[in-house]
Amino acid sequence: MILLRWINRKYQLIFYFSIVSWIILAIVFGFYDLQISRYIANPNSIAGIIGRDFGEALGFGIIGISIAILIGKNFNKIEKQKIGILFPILSGSIYLIIGILFLSVKSIIDSSSMIIFSIIFLYLTWKKDWKKYKTFAWITFLVFIINVLLIIQIFKIAWGRVRFEDLAPDYSDYTPWFIPRGFTGNKSFPSGHTSTSFITLTLLLLISNLNFKKVYRFMISFIIIGWALFVAISRVLIGAHYASDVLFSAEISLLLTVLLANYLYKEKQD
Repeated sequence: MILLRWINRKYQLIFYFSIVSWIILAIVFGFYDLQISRYIANPNSIAGIIGRDFGEALGFGIIGISIAILIGKNFNKIEKQKIGILFPILSGSIYLIIGILFLSVKSIIDSSSMIIFSIIFLYLTWKKDWKKYKTFAWITFLVFIINVLLIIQIFKIAWGRVRFEDLAPDYSDYTPWFIPRGFTGNKSFPSGHTSTSFITLTLLLLISNLNFKKVYRFMISFIIIGWALFVAISRVLIGAHYASDVLFSAEISLLLTVLLANYLYKEKQD
């Protein structure tokens, strides 16, 4: 109750929804994870392949932009703030070269996304003060560090859950999400793709502060949420993850976004 009093009323509904949906679906998937994957998983799924290759691209683009903003906000002159864009462009270019050398399609897509989205952002905000985007940038960056780099990776290594696509023919090595197997080298639980794709939800905070007509904000928000959900489902469709894997990644990203947005925007107003 103390936590809910601390959360701004505009975020409480999302917070309640996240917690309740997490509990209900975690119980359901605890019983039916394997059945769901057996029914819908297909290694040749077109949606699954698209999610596998492009699922993290937008997330990488947004992460690059957020770091550029956090660097640029330290300058008072608007022109000098744009120096921050060098980070995602240079790091994306290095990543692109590595992807080409190793013939990694996903690396090429992710690095290209970082470069392209950075250039687009630079063009759209050339005459704007990046300091007004710093809250969005901090939320994106912190969700990336806390969830994608720390929580997800730690659980992947410690949980040791076998991916559906790697299960034995008789499914004898399957385990429900609530039973960790330890350091087996398997990394199904939770989903890295999903956690990265759900970083795009921070864009909703940015859009809400722009002077767009409500219908445009609704359309853009629908696309952003739809893409994140598509990537999550695609991971199950291709057999790389179970429903519970993507559930935990999505819910952690959502809750972190809500809590950080509540805290940072509240600090900004105080």
